[in-house]
Amino acid sequence: MRGKRTAMSAALAAGALAVTGLAFAPSAAAVTPQTATITADCGIYGGGAATLTATQTGTSATITLSSSAVTVPIAVAQDSVASTLTMVKASGGTTVFSGTKNPAMAAGSAVSVGPLSGTVASGDSLEAHGGSLKMTVFGITITCTATGNQSPGPFVFD
Repeated sequence: MRGKRTAMSAALAAGALAVTGLAFAPSAAAVTPQTATITADCGIYGGGAATLTATQTGTSATITLSSSAVTVPIAVAQDSVASTLTMVKASGGTTVFSGTKNPAMAAGSAVSVGPLSGTVASGDSLEAHGGSLKMTVFGITITCTATGNQSPGPFVFD
C-alpha cells in the first residue's frame, strides 16, 4: 500500500511540474521577418535607408526604427521624441505604433526611435509603404514616408 502512495505522489508531482513548466514557458508567438529595410523620405530633414526591427509577445508588438541616412539637426534628449508609426495592413486598414522612446542623440547623429508599442492580431501582415512615421521634437513635426515596399517583405505576426 505504501508503495502505491509513493508512486501516486511521484506521478502527481511530475504532473504538477509539467503543468507549471507549460504555464511559465515563453510564448511561441513570433514575427517574420524580425528586421526589414525601407527607403524613407523625410522632406527637408533628409532621407535614405532605414531599418525597422519588430518584436512580438502575444498581441503586443514593438517596432524600432533607425537610420544613419536621416540625422537630427539639433541635440535631442533621451525619451523626448513623440513618435507615431502607421503601418498598412494587407487586409485593409492600418496599425499604429507609438511612444516616446529614443536614445539621446547629438546634433548630426543618426535617428533612432523606439521601441514603439502597438497591438497586433495573429496573421496581421504590416507594411511601411503607404504609412508614415511622425516624430515631434520641440513642437516640430517631421513626417517620413517609405518610397517603396519593405525588404525582404512585410512583417507577419503569429
